[in-house]
Amino acid sequence: MNKRTPIVAVAWAGFLMLGSGVAGAQDPQLPGAGFAAIPGQVGGQDVFGPYEVVPNWPKPMSESLPGHEGWTYSVTMDVFAESPDRVFLVQKGELVEFGERAETIWLPQLGPGYHYPNFRLPLRQAGASIPNGDQLDEPGNGRPGIDWRWEHCVLVVNREGNIVEEWTQWDHLWYRPHDVEISPYDPDKHVWIVDADGHFMAKFTNDGSELVQMFGTPGEPGEDDTHFRRPTFLVFMDENTFYLADGYDNTRVIKYDMDGNILAQWGEKGRGAGQETRPGYWNNVHGIAVDPTTRRVFVNDRDNGRVQVFDEDGNFLYEWTFWKGRRGQPQDIHSFIVTSDRKLWAADQGTHKILGYDLDGHFLYSWGSWGEFPGGMWGVHGMSSDNEGNFYTASVNNGRIQKFRPRAGANPEFMVGKPWPAVW
Repeated sequence: MNKRTPIVAVAWAGFLMLGSGVAGAQDPQLPGAGFAAIPGQVGGQDVFGPYEVVPNWPKPMSESLPGHEGWTYSVTMDVFAESPDRVFLVQKGELVEFGERAETIWLPQLGPGYHYPNFRLPLRQAGASIPNGDQLDEPGNGRPGIDWRWEHCVLVVNREGNIVEEWTQWDHLWYRPHDVEISPYDPDKHVWIVDADGHFMAKFTNDGSELVQMFGTPGEPGEDDTHFRRPTFLVFMDENTFYLADGYDNTRVIKYDMDGNILAQWGEKGRGAGQETRPGYWNNVHGIAVDPTTRRVFVNDRDNGRVQVFDEDGNFLYEWTFWKGRRGQPQDIHSFIVTSDRKLWAADQGTHKILGYDLDGHFLYSWGSWGEFPGGMWGVHGMSSDNEGNFYTASVNNGRIQKFRPRAGANPEFMVGKPWPAVW
């Protein structure tokens, strides 16, 4: 590991910014420029950083799907933009849609000042509002058909926000679809979905008509070559190599070729709560990314707030930390991606910000705000960008995906990079 003192790290980060064009946003010769996403901006603030939220995207489900009046998106686990015209989302069924915001009720029996709903705060935590696919018949999980419906777990949305594809033929398969990806190196654009609580990942034809390949054994957790235990995310290194984080309960990364042969695997169960410091030991492997130019693998050791970096075969190289201490006090890095700008972009569900780092771990910029309003975030779990520079988020707590487009005049250094070039 290449250790640097804090002073050297700060100086190096400053040098990188000066060389990357960020200096223009700090130039004291530009009145009012400051450290802003849009240099020289008068008024306003960087609530959404270099972006603006696209309103009414996606549109309500009822505008695209017959019989969906009163129903809305559920726990949106992940989003993937094949293009601006074809954006995938995976979610846990549907939730009943709330009408007008309820009038506040004071609850003095709980304590002075207690009331619900609170001003500006969300009405519902989506993650607690619907069971997993293997718990639909268990008591105490709400009323099926009234509070929730287990359908439309995979949808495709176009640039106008309309639902253009329904993969309902596979709704019976899902327990908790967690990640959706397409390899940029695959000319056939197969769609891959990782199901965490079902302990499998599935490969489909691009139109969803055929289940091509199954990895793991649905409904059966395990640690051998044919079983997973709550896998989380996958990522593609090249046309013949991909990696799976396995994941929530197992503590390993598995390297595959595209025929499904295991090429390598590594990782040991370590301590959590920020106590683990040993390389290759982790707790809750929740997020994985690669840099194809250096063939490095970035692993999110979530419960220890750190990124561990390995070569393509699992040899430890270096690490950096997002925070010190326990997860959720206040930070909790849900997942991250490495895009073609060779930066790592992380979603922090503790501070509700999108964080940007160079691949040595130097912090560059962050933006985001918690809230139910358009553009507000609550538990961003998945992220994607498209080839036009738009940025997408999927939030598990308030149950929605959102689309952000670049603001005019925004500093490109503050934007999430575009996807790696594809063969499509």
